[in-house]
Amino acid sequence: MTTPSPLNAPLPPGRWALALHGGAGTIARSSAEAEAPYHAGLRAALAAGEAVLVQGGSALDAVVATVVALEDCPLFNAGHGAVFTADETHELDAGLMDGATRAAGALAGVRSLRNPILGALELMRDGRCVLMGGAQAEAWCAARGVVQVDPSYFSTAARRAQLHAVRARDAEAMLLDHHAAALKMGTVGAVARDRHGHLAAATSTGGMTNKRAGRIGDTPLVGAGVWAADGHCAVSTTGTGEHFIRGCVAHDVHARMAYGAQGLVDAAQAAICDALAPLGGSGGLVAVDADGRIAMPYNSTGMYRAWAREGEAAHSAVFEPLFLR
Repeated sequence: MTTPSPLNAPLPPGRWALALHGGAGTIARSSAEAEAPYHAGLRAALAAGEAVLVQGGSALDAVVATVVALEDCPLFNAGHGAVFTADETHELDAGLMDGATRAAGALAGVRSLRNPILGALELMRDGRCVLMGGAQAEAWCAARGVVQVDPSYFSTAARRAQLHAVRARDAEAMLLDHHAAALKMGTVGAVARDRHGHLAAATSTGGMTNKRAGRIGDTPLVGAGVWAADGHCAVSTTGTGEHFIRGCVAHDVHARMAYGAQGLVDAAQAAICDALAPLGGSGGLVAVDADGRIAMPYNSTGMYRAWAREGEAAHSAVFEPLFLR
């Protein structure tokens, strides 16, 4: 049975809802002082999305604003502060979907776009294709005014130390987080319902520490790392990307609602517990439905997340389980 929660109650028509994540994985518990910067970063990103919604803006613009804020925060693995590949470079992925039109845009393996989610938005607006990658995608975005930076912009000392620590243990590409070293893993993303009832989702990532150059995870893949469909749900995922791809986890939430008549919370739980976990996957997702309900299940140690609904207080959390079986 679903655990009763205010987030499982529908919102009145005309009210907005917003949820975000900053990554899920093996997150070490630490002091409140050490965790405070993460909560501040999550709350700042939430405020960026809220600022759009309170002005009557669209769900799409809200999730983009939220993810831009997370890409600009060095604590999270997207944009500035992205993890390193095995070649000591950065390869960034991003994807978004508009639930009102089912339009989508995504970029993979880009190295010079300051905010990959803005490139994905430009591609979605152009409408001629959904997914582009590499140097051609960067050139196309640059020609349309998407800001480019030197690749060194994405590097931080903490991320380089993280890469070297993984190499020293002769480890395979992995998700990693240690508060003591101020490191962060995972992916960032956001989902929203606006006052008009429209839904949207956006996801962005630097990938996995020490990943093989050229590797692409679930983030830019519609149905795996991102999904939105008005009348049903918007979903953004984070975790072991290959498993999310194999389980089509973001779309699995939608399918359980549309074809199995499940509610959002049960569908989101089942996608993690019954679709992802049996494949050996770890991570979580944030999701919102047409009535403004929010679900944030995960099967990892923790998941950085924050949420707000119109007329209710904003919250952020790392370890507290919500909607878990």
